[in-house]
Amino acid sequence: MTTPVLEARGLTKRYGRVVAINGSDLELYPGEILAVIGDNGAGKSSLIKALSGAIVPDEGEIYLDGERVTFRNPMEAREAGIETVYQTLAVAPGLDIADNLFLGREQRKPGVLGSVFRMLDRGHMRAEARRHMSELGIGTLQNIGQAVESLSGGQRQAVAVARSAAFGSKVVILDEPTAALGVKEGNRVLQLIRDVRDKGLPVILISHNMPHVFEVADRIHIQRLGRRATVITPKSHSMSDAVAIMTGAAEPPPTAKA
Repeated sequence: MTTPVLEARGLTKRYGRVVAINGSDLELYPGEILAVIGDNGAGKSSLIKALSGAIVPDEGEIYLDGERVTFRNPMEAREAGIETVYQTLAVAPGLDIADNLFLGREQRKPGVLGSVFRMLDRGHMRAEARRHMSELGIGTLQNIGQAVESLSGGQRQAVAVARSAAFGSKVVILDEPTAALGVKEGNRVLQLIRDVRDKGLPVILISHNMPHVFEVADRIHIQRLGRRATVITPKSHSMSDAVAIMTGAAEPPPTAKA
């Protein structure tokens, strides 16, 4: 069996008497898209926040490439190679596409201009941004200097996904990437997710959109009552099966392996 790129064992998070995660497990294997689904309050968001460093679990262990890791904040997870695109996108609308791709990672000019005068190397950042967007097949953004606030919802999502793919060296986590998009833009983002996977980065996709989940996911992690109920595949189960397991109307089958 292949070693998981990212693994969670027995993660637990409590907020007073409320148990958000109750001993949850997760395995993400190389070269796969793992969808995480569950009803409201099932612990999906808390589980992902624990994996991305946004919260620190009270109990349990997280492993990255087989080595135990502890993330005290999102920056530590990013430095380890885990990039997360939240539903709110976290883009700066007033900045252009290149500035958003390098947000928090701005590159300065070499030599005295960068070290003393702190000048940004905008030419290099725009060239790199154009390359990253091109690698993901995003051809609708002709002007890298265009302000993000002037883009459509799908194009903004494309910028956020491109940023995660550009700097995520281990894992990309996407939280409801198609929630506010129309059919055409939603389909484009799904293709972006496949492109990220094809680049060699495994993807965790959190979504309520069952057709989208079954279209792109290799395996589907079903979260229920704060823990993993099971893992199924689109080939072995239908959407109605997934909903039944998610709501407790059907008994979960054994977890599917990669």
